[in-house]
Order: sequence, then C-alpha cells, then structure tokens
Amino acid sequence: MECRPHCAACCIAPSISSAIPGMPQGKPAGERCVQLDDQGRCQLFGDPRRPSVCGSLQPSPDMCGEHREHAMLWIGQLERLTRPAHTPSG
Repeated sequence: MECRPHCAACCIAPSISSAIPGMPQGKPAGERCVQLDDQGRCQLFGDPRRPSVCGSLQPSPDMCGEHREHAMLWIGQLERLTRPAHTPSG
C-alpha cells in the first residue's frame, strides 16, 4: 500500500520520544512534525537522521482506512492504548 497524498497522519498523530532534526525533544501526539513539507511528505525519508520509529509505521488498510480522518483516529487510539500508565508518586 502506498501513502495517501497529503495525509501525513503518521507524522502528526503519534508522539515521538526520540530526537528529530528541528525537534530535539521529539514531538507530542497531535503535533505536526517540523520535517513535513507543504505536501505532507517527510523531508527525512531515507535519511539516517530519521527516527527509527518513523519507519516502523507502514501504510496498511487497517491503519489508513479510506480517508485521512480514519488514519488520524486509528493512530490516535493506538497512541492512547500504548501510553505508559501514570502512577502517582509518594
């Protein structure tokens, strides 16, 4: 499956905890990666500086669905389900 033009859901919806050029602390879920161009394409695609987690999200019918909104919701749900539990200290 090929990426949908102008989608970029996988570069916006998930959090990325590793450093990205231009985002040394990574990025929170829902924030647009600074490495996306105006067409929603990764400017680091194929570049060794691209975080490995970025390459782990491959387009699939389940994730991408029929439209961008589906992909944003699906990845957002995955983000919530895999978020570490917050435990109160003390």
